[in-house]
Amino acid sequence: MSHGIFTPPKAINEPVKSYAPDSTERKEVLAQYQKMYATKITIPLYIGNQQIVTSILKNIAPPHEHQHFIGSYSIAEPQHVQLAIEAALATKKEWESISWSKRATIFLKAADLIAGPYRSVINAATMLGQSKNIHQAEIDAACEWIDFLRFNVQFAHEIYSNQPISDNDASNSMEYRPLEGFIYAITPFNFTAIAANLSASAALMGNTVIWKPSDSQMYSAKIIMDIFNEAGLPDGVINMISGDAKMISDIVIQHPEFAGLHFTGSTEVFKNLWQQIGNNIHLYKTFPKIVGETGGKNFILAHHSAPIDALVTAIIRGGFEFQGQKCSAASRVYLPKSISEVVLSKLKKEMATIQTGAPDDFKNFVNAVIHKSAYDRLISVIEKVKKSSEAKIIIGGHYDDKIGYFIEPTVVLTTNPSFETMTNELFGPIVTIFIYEDENWENMFKIIDKSTKYALTGAVFATETQSIAQATLALTHSAGNFYINDKPTGAVVGKQPFGGARASGTNDKAGSLWNLMRWVSPRTIKETYIPATDYRYPFLDSK
Repeated sequence: MSHGIFTPPKAINEPVKSYAPDSTERKEVLAQYQKMYATKITIPLYIGNQQIVTSILKNIAPPHEHQHFIGSYSIAEPQHVQLAIEAALATKKEWESISWSKRATIFLKAADLIAGPYRSVINAATMLGQSKNIHQAEIDAACEWIDFLRFNVQFAHEIYSNQPISDNDASNSMEYRPLEGFIYAITPFNFTAIAANLSASAALMGNTVIWKPSDSQMYSAKIIMDIFNEAGLPDGVINMISGDAKMISDIVIQHPEFAGLHFTGSTEVFKNLWQQIGNNIHLYKTFPKIVGETGGKNFILAHHSAPIDALVTAIIRGGFEFQGQKCSAASRVYLPKSISEVVLSKLKKEMATIQTGAPDDFKNFVNAVIHKSAYDRLISVIEKVKKSSEAKIIIGGHYDDKIGYFIEPTVVLTTNPSFETMTNELFGPIVTIFIYEDENWENMFKIIDKSTKYALTGAVFATETQSIAQATLALTHSAGNFYINDKPTGAVVGKQPFGGARASGTNDKAGSLWNLMRWVSPRTIKETYIPATDYRYPFLDSK
């Protein structure tokens, strides 16, 4: 029983370390990287109090050195999925009965572990397993994950503190119950922080979770579980299972106690899961909550008054950081003709300085794409552009997979605003530019809005206030995160809650109070001090 009111520490965004030459953090992460590179690990399933190494294992290799195996992970069979569900349900009653303040301290401790002894470990794992350079790993696996954990506790406090009005006759309260059943979290390869948060956010609110990480993120997934375990998370609260996604999902989504889906991944997979849940609706004890963040075809729109250097920097950072493998990555750019020549000239000059290679060499801005199928898909796009009469490659276009899945940052120039690289999500280091006549500025709003099915992120570059206002209003529904004179990537927890609508997801804003509200089911409680003892109201009196 709680005998006090718990007020969590005010959340502050974790400072990003520089990893400058001779810095302590640079030496630590490189030493950790080399240690992991030279050590083979075996990743189990985490089910209740068991860590199960299955009879079927799949190898893990760095995307930038695909013949070097650094370990293997377990492939679940149907009985393991059933065990995970049973473990989540068995743990649920005890976990949800724990005070929210105790749950919060577990995740706050996890944040401190990441900020301290695990920082180089989780960063090195992300560099090695997902081919992220140190800056991308630091802002993701360390800082954003820490921010999710700390800000979620603050947001939870705000939710629990939101209470109805009481008066002299009765007390009224709102109880924020966890959902009735278990949550299924499906996470992507590209952000370690997202992989951790989709489970942790639901767990913080008293739910138990089945977590299916991406096959291409298993190395850092293990470190996530190590950190949660060391922080004191009880067995069975988060159950991590890996293997065939369809098999796992089929079993999970057919269970009567399935209460919610927390998803980040492709639009088509999310649609299929939603349809599957709908088809099974008569099986469930309660209507499941469905939360998803999916694809994007994100834009940069430049006005003729755009600041040139800032625009060029945004195209490079927005389009090519982490090889463009961000759902928010800038992949289509609209340039006015009057500044196009100077922008393209500067873009070519700056991109000529970019180096590509393994992430343990800190000179490399760009690393490898995640796996062979992504590599093949992207080079097929490049080859198709080379044969097109509507587009041409003006920067990059080279690729090589002898050692790793390396694709040179590539810029395509098209004469058709509906060219496929302007409309289809590519999820790689390919940016397409369309040059428009300056007088068509307002016409571009409609083209941007209607060109794709997505509405995740977008940016406008201009110094004319009226033009910024025009674009902001006209593109209201074109992006859930809209940036003015900044790249359309890099949302920070607590500052830019993240998510989009249309085919980009349910826009429940990860890293916000609104997302956490999806994992509770409020109950209103009224207690009357002196209840009525006569059904008659005064109006019934005949006198």
